[in-house]
Amino acid sequence: MSEKRRVGIWLYQNGGGDLIEKKLVVKLAERGIEATTGLNLRNAYVENGSILCMDDKGEYVRMEELDLFFSYNAGEQTQYQMYLYEALDRSIPCINNYRSFALTEDKFQTDYLLRNHALPTPDFRLCHRDDSQRLRNFMDEWKQMVYKPTDGWGGVGLTKIDSPEALDMLMPFLNQMDLRYFYVERFIDYDKTDYRIDIVDGQFVSCYGRRAGGSDWRTNVTSGGSVFLREADDEVVELAKRAADVTGLEIAGVDIIYDRNREEYLVLEVNGIPAFATPEQEKMGLDFNDRKIESIVDMIDRKTSRKDG
Repeated sequence: MSEKRRVGIWLYQNGGGDLIEKKLVVKLAERGIEATTGLNLRNAYVENGSILCMDDKGEYVRMEELDLFFSYNAGEQTQYQMYLYEALDRSIPCINNYRSFALTEDKFQTDYLLRNHALPTPDFRLCHRDDSQRLRNFMDEWKQMVYKPTDGWGGVGLTKIDSPEALDMLMPFLNQMDLRYFYVERFIDYDKTDYRIDIVDGQFVSCYGRRAGGSDWRTNVTSGGSVFLREADDEVVELAKRAADVTGLEIAGVDIIYDRNREEYLVLEVNGIPAFATPEQEKMGLDFNDRKIESIVDMIDRKTSRKDG
């Protein structure tokens, strides 16, 4: 008889995340998998070869004794947590695996990899912080570009640069920051909407759209964008699947836009923690949460399966 399987979970609690977690725990229990929740690595310390992390009951768990760790919280990640996440990933299976998650936290590294696998992305450039003349050359060529922090999320820090004067105003601010490089993308002429495609374990789970608010050009909800129901055609789904496969993410949210000038779809971002639909979004018709939960549980079940012996 095989021993009982046990997985650890750290999942965001806002926006209905607490309800998602409860459903996950129930579904896992139906497969004979015990779930320990609240494993925030911020509440962990290391003793020789063990990462000891406090769960939501106030008890310490030896993380290496888990069969798998499911980490799904974007807004509360710290360098300390990421450091322990990287170490733990070498001992037990993690979803998402650390290497792919860390990759997709960096926009340049992600776009560089996608382009080298022939996936379409916005044109991008990276240069050293002292090479300001090259940035000006980019501006002359593109006329409009977007400065992106390589590790930002939710649209934070995105800055549209549409004139040499705007670049001159931005440069002193960038020079004050502890940056060693500048990452910019060509500004895309698009209809201010995008596709968010959820891929779990290589399979399509859901699609919805986001629309920029007012005069803004960013579709991120945290930047004033809104969510709407949207169907994905085969081309968009296939592009998202390829992006998830190239980055190696077990769970991916792929943002895709349509470049009206070049008449092609582009992968804008690949996210390692794509949110579930909030209760408010479910009321408007986004009904993919249960499918996504079932797909994640299937994957955890497969990755933790043991042969009786």
